[in-house]
Amino acid sequence: MMNKVSTKWIVMLLAMMVVLSACAGGNQANKGNNQAQQAGNGNKQEKLTDVTLVLNWSPNTNHTGLYVARDKGFYAEQGLNVDIILPGSSGPNAVVGSGQAQFGVSFQEGVTDARLQEVPVVSIAAVIQHNTAVFAAPVEKNIKAPKDFAGKTFGGFGAAAEPAIIEALMVADGVADASDVKILNVGEADFFTSVQRDIDFSWIYYGWAGIEAELRGIEIDTIFLKDYSHKLDYYTPVIISNEQTIEQKPELVKAFMAATTAGYEYAIAHPDESARILLDAVPELDEELVMASQKWLSPRYQDDAQQWGVQKLEVWENYAKWLQEYDLLDGTFDAAAAFTNAFLPKAN
Repeated sequence: MMNKVSTKWIVMLLAMMVVLSACAGGNQANKGNNQAQQAGNGNKQEKLTDVTLVLNWSPNTNHTGLYVARDKGFYAEQGLNVDIILPGSSGPNAVVGSGQAQFGVSFQEGVTDARLQEVPVVSIAAVIQHNTAVFAAPVEKNIKAPKDFAGKTFGGFGAAAEPAIIEALMVADGVADASDVKILNVGEADFFTSVQRDIDFSWIYYGWAGIEAELRGIEIDTIFLKDYSHKLDYYTPVIISNEQTIEQKPELVKAFMAATTAGYEYAIAHPDESARILLDAVPELDEELVMASQKWLSPRYQDDAQQWGVQKLEVWENYAKWLQEYDLLDGTFDAAAAFTNAFLPKAN
């Protein structure tokens, strides 16, 4: 979720030790996958280059293309042995920015914040073209539009931008005053539990929690952020690298993106099989949810873009302008330096 630029870089470095221990566990968990990647190399006997990829969250259908690329041997075909690890407490921007991992999954919000703190991460692909975040509420709460937020309780993550987003949507819906919306920090509490007990509405991603609501037979009203402000139609999530890797090892980044692109293109064309690949890699996931989520999300990876992964300067600029409008931008943000399309296969 969106964070105001407040988390200090030194704190992230200290917390990174948690991630490094996770890397060790990830290496063990990926031992069997190395054999699959070697098999993907056919008769080639060349040693694969070890690469670490840190996720932004626990594995889900946002990450399917990465697991497809790994487990179908696309990374191995590019000479890479990719170890996929969890982010730990420090998060992907700190890990990738410091060079402890060459690649990661983040959000446009997170990359913006990180670069303002001089953390040298760069977005190299958009996983999904349009923001699938929604404000959601059970139908009995009668929240059909942002104007209905008035007098209600919102359950958030504690991000500084949450009041501004609520205000922006309410203003767009013709309500000038958002002061009577109560904001309660529920952290990572389960959405379905929270809305029955503590809050009226919350922020979810439709491709996961929204689909879960459908499967549970729970009727919810949803308000997509992008429908009320084009500046909030930002990229979430994104694939990231760091400036040092990009500058010193461009061929590595090119190879990684060739395989990653192939993975997501495969997931677009084969949602059911790709969902099975994710389930095989992470068997603790709910099968019904993964299959349904993948079917909903696969066509949205590329959506109306000319190719998967491509990013537009105006999307990065618009979000930064929105932050500035709400006094949430601390410093000067160079949108053009925050992303690149140079490593997408069809961009070369």
